[in-house]
Amino acid sequence: MSEAAEDRTGEAVAHLQSAARELIAAVRAFLDVAEEVVDDPKAGEALLDTLGDVARRVVPRSSPEDDGGVEHIAVD
Repeated sequence: MSEAAEDRTGEAVAHLQSAARELIAAVRAFLDVAEEVVDDPKAGEALLDTLGDVARRVVPRSSPEDDGGVEHIAVD
């Protein structure tokens, strides 16, 4: 294996290790939240309220009048 290939392989392994550490940190954070919900159901309600607020901001609701720019024409 050439030195360049070894360098790329080492870099790839370093990236994978970094990604694995990030994944582990994310899972730990999730488990901390899950533990809070189990210990205090009101924390779960607050979390769901917050997630609902975020979802409403990210995915806006369309109004009944909004047909996505499509004009419906009645044909006799």
